Amino acid sequence: EELDAMMKEASGPINFTVFLTMFGEKLKGADPEDVITGAFKVLDPEGKGTIKKQFLEELLTTQCDRFSQEEIRNMWAAFPPDVGGNVDYKNICYVITHGDAKAQ
Repeated sequence: EELDAMMKEASGPINFTVFLTMFGEKLKGADPEDVITGAFKVLDPEGKGTIKKQFLEELLTTQCDRFSQEEIRNMWAAFPPDVGGNVDYKNICYVITHGDAKAQ
């Protein structure tokens, strides 16, 4: 029911970015941003605020509820890695908890 209601809220086709925005709106207050960021920090022992794209992609496609190749493409379109192949996980956490990309 909740998913159907979310789908009806969309003004058009739902891509990954729109989904994350809508999901973030629903999750506001569910888990504090610092809790989700803390989960990512486990994967960032140097505390840089980034994770290597290749490492994150491997985790997302081989562990638990695996991402499809289309979901991976959508994720990189929404959160492109920098020229060094690093992904800013703090931005991902912000979108999950707030529903919009953080202004840079």
